Amino acid sequence: MATQTGTNRTGGGAPSRPGTPSLLRELNDRAALELLIDGRSLTRAQLSELTGVSKVTVAQMLARLEERGLVAAVGSQNGGRGPNATLYSVVPSSAYVAALYVEHGLVSTAVADVTGRVIAEAREDTNGEGDPVELVRSAVDRACHRAGVSVSMLSAFVIGSPGIVDPATGDPRLSYNLPAWHEGVLAGLRGALHKNVLIENDVNLAAMAEHAIGAAAGADDFVLLWIGVGMGLATVLGGRLHRGASGAAGEIGWLPMPGAPVTSDVGYPAGGGLQWLAGAEAVRAIAAEHGFAPGPGSGPGPGSGPGLSGAPSAGDAVRAAVAAVPAERAERFLDELARRVALGAAAVCTVIDPGLVVLGGEVGLAGGTALAERVAAEVARICPVRPRVVPTAVATEPVLRGALLTAVNQARADLLASVAG
Repeated sequence: MATQTGTNRTGGGAPSRPGTPSLLRELNDRAALELLIDGRSLTRAQLSELTGVSKVTVAQMLARLEERGLVAAVGSQNGGRGPNATLYSVVPSSAYVAALYVEHGLVSTAVADVTGRVIAEAREDTNGEGDPVELVRSAVDRACHRAGVSVSMLSAFVIGSPGIVDPATGDPRLSYNLPAWHEGVLAGLRGALHKNVLIENDVNLAAMAEHAIGAAAGADDFVLLWIGVGMGLATVLGGRLHRGASGAAGEIGWLPMPGAPVTSDVGYPAGGGLQWLAGAEAVRAIAAEHGFAPGPGSGPGPGSGPGLSGAPSAGDAVRAAVAAVPAERAERFLDELARRVALGAAAVCTVIDPGLVVLGGEVGLAGGTALAERVAAEVARICPVRPRVVPTAVATEPVLRGALLTAVNQARADLLASVAG
């Protein structure tokens, strides 16, 4: 049986931390809130069963959480012969978060409540060269206005960015498409928003979305091979994202490839061997050879989708080829593309043997199972590892979805920590 400790006083006369019963109340309150925080509704009896404490204790827990404005009664459940049981859920407005994906030419923003429900989204075309702090602040202002939420009510901000994120400073570097994003950006954002801000590599965030709600759900080990304007890789081992000592894990575009030029300058924007071999410009070039798209230089800029000239993106070209199968030229194009992608996938798989490779980015999404099956067969042909290769299952805004998941998880952790003192 727990006992109350006496109140000790220090030389300054300040009381010590409350004793064991107070701590148990905090832990019980946290346990109840944790069960409700994702938005599901539970009765007192259900909470009692799940937490292992009595219904009387549950009633006290709920009363404390209601008093703090964190939990509220939201309805009732038919209890059969007896009276209906009251249902309780977290108050969605207990915390709000913002997530952003900053690309060259486009900023996507979303605001969600603590349950993860998205209440507003906004997209804005930019030139990618403006002041990062002002860019983010104005994007957040617009999304919050649309959501009817004050910026001061946001408790977490997560920003997806291309390039490497320095693990020591949290700042982006080697972000070629966003030249204004450099050392000091994170401190500037935290100062302007007066809240905790996290910048994360875009492909890493897409992998988090894939792990939570996509093709890698339930997988402890997998890699996301991103095929788009840039080539990228996110590695999840034992359920944890691997960033590397300098934050550069996954910069697979620099991987030297047979037949591809090897750059001697890491500042060269076109990237390395695999980027040259299988990046978006390369995909459009080989698509043009097979009659599915114009060659490099005649199409869109860094973003996906048709450009100002009306030329298709790499994703458009691959989608057209998949639709044309079993036409011979479509088969030849997809086979060549799969051969190139498999060189990168095989290099990764022979080192870490992840068991699952998810093809993401505009090309992975457009290629679907037609491309994934070809890549799997080619990897098995050229190396002893035989991973399962599947297309992404997060078809819309994977980076923004990953940023939202990360932000919501942070907000929930902060809320639970506040309850536990």
